[in-house]
Amino acid sequence: MIDTGYSQRLWYSQPAGEWNEALPIGNGRLGAMFFGGTAKEKLQLNEDSVWYGGPRNRNNEDALPHLPEIRKLIMAGRLGEAEELAAMSMAGLPEAQRHYLPLGELLLSFGNHGQTAEDYTRELDLEQGVARIKYRIGEVNYTREMFASFPDQAIVIRIATDNKDGMSLKARFTRHNWRYLEKTKKWKNSGLIMSGDCGGKGGSSFAAVLKAVTEDGLCRTVGEYLLVDGASSVTMLLAAGTTFRHSDPDLYAKRRLQELSQVPYEELLARHTADYRSLYGRVKLKLPENLPQAGLPTDKRLKRFQKGEEDNGLIVTYFQYGRYLLISSSRQGSLPANLQGIWNDSFTPAWDSKFTININTQMNYWPAEICNLAECHEPLFDLVERMREPGRVTARVMYGCQGFTAHHNTDIWADTAPQDTYLPASFWPLGAAWLCLHLWEHYRFNQDRYFLAQAYETMKEAAQFLLDYLIEDAEGRLITCPSVSPENTYKLPNGESGVLCVGASMDFQIIEALFGACIRSAEIIGVDEAFREELTEALERLPEPQIGKYGQIQEWMEDYEEVEPGHRHISHLFALYPGDAFSSENTPELAEAARTTLERRLANGGGHTGWSRAWIINFWARLKDRDKAYANVRALLQHSTLPNLLDNHPPFQIDGNFGGTAGIAEMLLQSHTEEIKLLPALPQSWSEGSIKGLRARGGYILDFAWKEGLVTEAVVTCTVSGPCRIDAPGLAPVSFTGQAGCSYTFMSKG
Repeated sequence: MIDTGYSQRLWYSQPAGEWNEALPIGNGRLGAMFFGGTAKEKLQLNEDSVWYGGPRNRNNEDALPHLPEIRKLIMAGRLGEAEELAAMSMAGLPEAQRHYLPLGELLLSFGNHGQTAEDYTRELDLEQGVARIKYRIGEVNYTREMFASFPDQAIVIRIATDNKDGMSLKARFTRHNWRYLEKTKKWKNSGLIMSGDCGGKGGSSFAAVLKAVTEDGLCRTVGEYLLVDGASSVTMLLAAGTTFRHSDPDLYAKRRLQELSQVPYEELLARHTADYRSLYGRVKLKLPENLPQAGLPTDKRLKRFQKGEEDNGLIVTYFQYGRYLLISSSRQGSLPANLQGIWNDSFTPAWDSKFTININTQMNYWPAEICNLAECHEPLFDLVERMREPGRVTARVMYGCQGFTAHHNTDIWADTAPQDTYLPASFWPLGAAWLCLHLWEHYRFNQDRYFLAQAYETMKEAAQFLLDYLIEDAEGRLITCPSVSPENTYKLPNGESGVLCVGASMDFQIIEALFGACIRSAEIIGVDEAFREELTEALERLPEPQIGKYGQIQEWMEDYEEVEPGHRHISHLFALYPGDAFSSENTPELAEAARTTLERRLANGGGHTGWSRAWIINFWARLKDRDKAYANVRALLQHSTLPNLLDNHPPFQIDGNFGGTAGIAEMLLQSHTEEIKLLPALPQSWSEGSIKGLRARGGYILDFAWKEGLVTEAVVTCTVSGPCRIDAPGLAPVSFTGQAGCSYTFMSKG
C-alpha cells in the first residue's frame, strides 16, 4: 500500500522548460510559479486583486424596452431576428468585464554556476506545502526552499549552500520583459520595490516588495538589483498588495516584511506548515501500489500512465494536488479561485481569467465540502454577497425584476451585466441562482443554522428575481425566456439553428433546486411562510424533465437536434450532478435517460476539454458506474493534464483539477440522498484501500477502509446530533442517532 498520508509530492529531475512545467505555490492572495533553474531562477508572481480597470455600470438600458419583442420573436421561431435584436439591446456597455493580470516576475541569478548541475531535484511537497530545489555544482551543494505563507501573508524563499565562501546572487523584478514595469526602487540596502497601476479608469495601484535577510555575508542594492555576496544562507521575503485592499500597498508590504524580517526562518516555516497542515492533513487516501512507477519523477509517471500503465499512486497524488491547489488559491479574505486559480502569466489571458459562472467557478468549489476544506469555500460566499448590489441593478434595469441576478461571468468588482456578445452564453441570467446553491450545500454539510440564517436572505433574493423573470406559456407553465443552454446550439425543424430559447432544461433544474433550498431553509429558521407558499406554487408550474426521441434527457423544452452532439457542456444533466434531483434510487427512469445522454455525448467526441471530462467523472460516479467513472479518471490524466499536473482545457484551466478531485471523492462517498453511501463507484483496481476525513451531508466525517471491494471498518464522527444511515458493501445496514462530538465505529459483518 502507498502511505499517501505522508509521502505525497510532485517531483522532477530537471528544471521547468516552460510555464506549463513550472510548479505553483500560493496562500490564497499571493501566488508564484517557480521554474527551478540553477544559474537562473524565475518566480512568476500573482496577487489576486491585480486586475485591469475599476468598477463600471455596464447594464444596457435598452434591454427592458426590447424584452417583450425578443420574447415574441423567440416564441415565433424567428431566431435570427431575436438574436440580432438581443445582441444590440442586451449586451453590456462595453461588452467586456475586467480581466486578471500578472503581478510580475522575480528573477534570481547565481554566481559560480558555470558547471553543469548534478543530483538535481525539484519538488512540491504536498504534505507540507513547501517547494524545494536541490543540486550540486562540483563539490558544492545548493538548496532552495520556498512557500507562500497564509498566516504571514508573504512568499518566503530560503537559499543556502555549503560552500565555505558562501554564495553570490542577484535579484530583480520584471513585468513582462519590463514592458509593463512602471517603477522599481531600492529599499535601503536589502530590499527592492516594484510598483505601478493596474491600468484602466478607476483601476487599482499595486506594489511588490522584496527584502533579503542574511546572518552572514554582505547585502546591498545597486540600481534595480539586490545583491548578496558571501552568505551561507539568505531568506528572501516577498509581500504585495493593491489599493483594492490597502490605501498604501507600498507601505503595507514594507511593514509586513519589516515585521517578518525579525522572525527566524525556522519559525516562519513552522507557522506556515502548521496552518497548511491544519487543512491539508484532514484527508488521507491510500490505494494499492504499482511498484514500477512509485519511485519515478512525476512527469515520467504521467507519460507512462498516458501510454496505458496503471498507477494508483499518481491518481492519489492528483487527488491530493487538487486539495493543495484549493488551499493555495482560496483562503479566508482572498478572492475566489478564478479560471486559473491565481496563477496567470498573461496580460491577455484566455477568457480573461475571470470567474465564469455557468459552471467553471462552481466546479472550482465542488471538492470544498466533501474533501474537508469548507473554509476555502468562504471566498466564493464573499463574492456572492458583493454581487447582490450590482445584481439588483442588473435585475431592475435589464429585466424589470426584483431580487438580484448575474449572467455567465463576473469579475473582481462583482459585475453582473452580460459578458461578451457571445450568443450561446452571454444572455443567461441564472448565474447568481447557481452560485447561491453553494450556500445551501455549505449548510447541508455543516448544519450551521446561524450561517443558514444569513445565507437565506441571499438565496431568497436570487429566488425573487426568478419569480419575476418567469413568464407563463400557452399551457400555463412558468418558463424562462430568453435563455440559453450554455453554450450549446440547437436546430429547428426548418434547418435554422439558434441559441436563444424558450426554457433550457438546466434553467428549470437550477430553479427547482434553489426554490427547494429556500423553502427548506425558511422552514428550518422559521420564517417567510407566505413566500414559501409562493415558491411551492411556482414549483408546481415548472416544466417537468422530458425524455427525448433517443432516450436522452432533453436539453430544451422541445426535442431539438443539436448542432454539436459532442458538446463540452452537458448542462441538462445538472440535476444529476452537482444537483441531486436525478438518482437511480428515486428517479430510475431519469437516471437511465441521463446514462443515455452521457453515452451519446461521449460517442460524438464529448469530454474533449479537461473540465468537461472532470464533470463526466462525477456523472458516472452518481450513476454508480465504476468502470466508466474510472475510465474517465484515466482519460482526464491521459488527455487533459499538463506535466505539472495542472488541467489543460486547453489552455490551462484549473477547474478540471478541482472537478477531478471531487469526482474521485464522489466515487468513494456519496451523501446526496437520504443515506450515506460508501464505495458507490469503486473501480476494480482500487479494490483495497482506505480514506480518512471525507465529509458527508448532515454533519458527518467518515474514515473507512476496504478490502476486496468490501468495507472492513468505518468510523463516523458526528459534528452535530441527529440520525445517520449508512449503506456500505461489507457492512450490515447502519442506522443510529449520533451525538455531536462523538465517534462511532462499525466493523465488517464478515
